[in-house]
Amino acid sequence: MELPGIEEHMVEIGGMTVSRTVQDPGWRWSEHVKPVVGGDWCEARHVGVVVSGSWGALLRDGTELEFGPGDVYDMPPGHDGYTIGDEPCVLIEWMGMRAIAGQLGQFHDRALVTLLFTDIVESTATLAGSGDAAWHERLQMHYAAVRVELERFRGREVNSTGDGVLAVFDAPARALRCASAIRRRAAGEGIDIRAGVHAGEVVVAGPDVRGLAVHEAARVMAKAGAGEVLVSETTCALVKGTGLEFEDRGEHELKGIPEPRRLFAFVEPA
Repeated sequence: MELPGIEEHMVEIGGMTVSRTVQDPGWRWSEHVKPVVGGDWCEARHVGVVVSGSWGALLRDGTELEFGPGDVYDMPPGHDGYTIGDEPCVLIEWMGMRAIAGQLGQFHDRALVTLLFTDIVESTATLAGSGDAAWHERLQMHYAAVRVELERFRGREVNSTGDGVLAVFDAPARALRCASAIRRRAAGEGIDIRAGVHAGEVVVAGPDVRGLAVHEAARVMAKAGAGEVLVSETTCALVKGTGLEFEDRGEHELKGIPEPRRLFAFVEPA
């Protein structure tokens, strides 16, 4: 990626974006990058090390910082960066440049996936009844069981959500069968869960996924009752002809979603 006065080379390594940046003498973010990406300040957090040359930064509060060869930096959002001296400044960064590339529309990886959200029902009440230590042990056992099922159905855990998980699948039928298996295992542990499944396009940012489809999947789960796996209409359409069965739960208003969505309850095979 090239911008006026700056050259970027980026690579994905282990879910991280690592970049090698060369800033020309006289380069300054407010003069060379701001006209392209907009905004009053660079709002990306930059974490990296200076290989050669020197660079400085003016923070929003007026603080000025300088970095030279071998210096490691963690620059917060809200700054104006610039090259110091008459030689190019070479940097290696493992955080920051993906945000700028994304603003330019050059580094957005999009994919169609099936999203599964799970959540433990009334976990606060369960915690109060069992105590911190006992609940922590039960929670760890539950997460271990969830990960076994994710591996079995070829799902990928994106992150934990406190009392549940967000996972992605490349096929909706596997996501539904996985949700059902997690529900059964949780019930055997004396834990009630709810789950929501929705298929849609997401922005893939390293190991994370983002976008409206992620929010919709979370809202679908929030409508589920104890022991229930709720599914979006989109997901139902994608598994038509597989023999999986659903019960119509009618239309629902989902927080942050502009129009009502029809939801269905997944019926476990006999």
